[in-house]
Amino acid sequence: MVREHWRWKRIVAAERAKRSALEQRFSSIIDADTEAARIVEVATSEAEKRESESKALVTSLGIDIARLNSELGQVRLSYREKKAIFDRLAKEVAVFDERLAFAEMGVYEPHFDFDTSEDFKEAIVRVRDRQKAMVSNKAAVVCRTQWTVDGSAARGRTMTERNVRLTLRAFNSECDAAIANTRWNNANAMEKRIENARNQIDKHNASSQVEITQTYFQLKLDELRLTHEYREKAKQEREERADEARAAREEQKLIREMERAEEEEARYERMLQKAKAEAASVVGPKLEAYSQQIAILERDLAEAHAKVERARAMAEMTRTGYVYVISNIGSFGPDLVKIGLTRRLDPADRIRELGDASVPFLFDTHAMIYSEDAPALERALHTEFAAQRVNATNMRKEFFRVSIEEVEATVKRLAPAAAFFRDIEAQEYHETRALRNAHLTQQTINEELAFPEAL
Repeated sequence: MVREHWRWKRIVAAERAKRSALEQRFSSIIDADTEAARIVEVATSEAEKRESESKALVTSLGIDIARLNSELGQVRLSYREKKAIFDRLAKEVAVFDERLAFAEMGVYEPHFDFDTSEDFKEAIVRVRDRQKAMVSNKAAVVCRTQWTVDGSAARGRTMTERNVRLTLRAFNSECDAAIANTRWNNANAMEKRIENARNQIDKHNASSQVEITQTYFQLKLDELRLTHEYREKAKQEREERADEARAAREEQKLIREMERAEEEEARYERMLQKAKAEAASVVGPKLEAYSQQIAILERDLAEAHAKVERARAMAEMTRTGYVYVISNIGSFGPDLVKIGLTRRLDPADRIRELGDASVPFLFDTHAMIYSEDAPALERALHTEFAAQRVNATNMRKEFFRVSIEEVEATVKRLAPAAAFFRDIEAQEYHETRALRNAHLTQQTINEELAFPEAL
């Protein structure tokens, strides 16, 4: 019995040991389940918290977006209002700022078509006389209401006349200032200035119902336009007179060249007659020497005679001359040519004159075309390249942004017999570039060979 007791006791102890070993072996798994449960619980709690915070954030952001949209709408409305004010002020400033006026107002278009500056002066006088007549007839500034002051119609008329005089003085002063300061680059702006002056003065006089009449306002605009166009016409006439003076000088040069050619021909004629007279009295070797001298003099005389005939023809026929095509790549860059006309007996003199100290390099001559109607040929070439003219407002500036090849093709079509040289020699320009490149190369070599201050 005791033995059986101890056997069960050993069995129980062994089972307990097995259970203890199993519990020890699987304790981590039990702990993992517990930890997993705990993590799930924490995560669920955190998710609920985050969801609550997200809902609150969405609500807050919705409120902020609504507020920002409202503010954006107000900003846009404010911007439109201020932009309209800015545009209006910019236009008003343009009337007084010459730098803005030309860009904003554009190029002035003439309103009158008189032939001479004297015609413009007479038109200005007529316009001013009409203005004086309107002022005398009290039709320049009018009051639409018969006012009374303290029940007195006479005092009302006195007040009205005073307002009319002040309005005329203010408006005329603005107009006189605008007319006096009108130039090519602000003529349209000065018109706007007169218009603004009228509008502002009428606005200030609205309560008294005093206003500048449309007819008087139009006469002031006419005076401004006539004065401006008179100045432009006078400038054009001065330039035309200068051109006529240059043409007269050219004709005088032709006459002098013809006279010099005739003198040279007469000198060769005298020398030839003298040589023939001396040759008549000699024989032998001397006669042969005289014969050679006579032959040389006869050749020189023939050349001098041809020169006289050419000079006489050019002096008598003022439309004859040379149309030239030249370029200056060193001074003006590539694809820019000058197409002009000269009536000089030696047209190369004109090219040398153009290449004097006023430009850094000499011109290259591509064509020198003799024509019995040189102005017509020059005009045809200018018309052909009108769109490429460098200066579109001054027709005396005969430079065109066009390639040599295009000019050559046009010259061959308009003057088939003319010689054309496409090559651009530009000797001085290329020599200058070579010298500079050599200097830069040597400078680079010297810099590469130089020892540094420290390593």
